[in-house]
Amino acid sequence: MFRSLLTRRSLLHLLQPKSSTNRGYSKHDPNYLDLLKPKFPQYETVNFRITGYDYPVLESYQKFVHNTAEYMGFEVPDAWAVPPKKLKVQRYKPQSTVVDSEYHLSVYERIVQIDNLDAPLYPTFLRLIQAGLPEGVTLEVLEHTDDQDEIRFVPDSELLELKSQLEEMRKPKK
Repeated sequence: MFRSLLTRRSLLHLLQPKSSTNRGYSKHDPNYLDLLKPKFPQYETVNFRITGYDYPVLESYQKFVHNTAEYMGFEVPDAWAVPPKKLKVQRYKPQSTVVDSEYHLSVYERIVQIDNLDAPLYPTFLRLIQAGLPEGVTLEVLEHTDDQDEIRFVPDSELLELKSQLEEMRKPKK
């Protein structure tokens, strides 16, 4: 009986919240929190920027990168398209400044974002996606910045025009 009472008292004592004024106890983290830490060092957020001139090929490669990352167990929180850039390319006649032909090209860009990329698996993942890189497509690995979030949105031309008109109206007339 005394033994069970002692056990109950010790259990009750352990279950009571520890006060900060009691100097007999030290603050420590439970052991299970160590299990939540990653086993290996990790890259926080990495953007894989894919650019190319051929839209279907670029879309297919983006899907390949996305699926490969998910297959390897990486967290892919987002993937997005950036508005295409228009280029005008001129070819000149030999030894002159006369334009022989003119081409209008669109450069398409896709970004696949990966969070908590394990450092030991990163080289294997990079080699794998580089092996599947199609001709004419470039791959660039970047650390995530807020500027990359801003370029994904298409500016509203009507809104920009209204803002400029508002600024003109606010200017004092001479």
